[in-house]
Amino acid sequence: MASKDQISCDLEGEAAILNLRSGTYFGLDPVGAMIWSLIVQPRRVAEIRNALIDQFDVEAERCSRDLLQLLGELQAHGLIQVLDEPAPDGRGSDEEGS
Repeated sequence: MASKDQISCDLEGEAAILNLRSGTYFGLDPVGAMIWSLIVQPRRVAEIRNALIDQFDVEAERCSRDLLQLLGELQAHGLIQVLDEPAPDGRGSDEEGS
């Protein structure tokens, strides 16, 4: 999900994102902008990947690899937060082994 410490805007199909804490600017091409629009609200990575596969002619493996790379870069720049998905029993992954 998008971090609360950022602002973004649409630039004719592309996106510009500014980390308000660091002042770091990040630009996204049209595919990146589509991904950004999908992660403004919390979504599973698989949901984003499936939306991209439906929209573009791309192999699932390549799509997953490129998507994870972009999400990693956005997270490293403090632009998104990655939330753990609860385990099937309803416990979060940070509670495992407790």
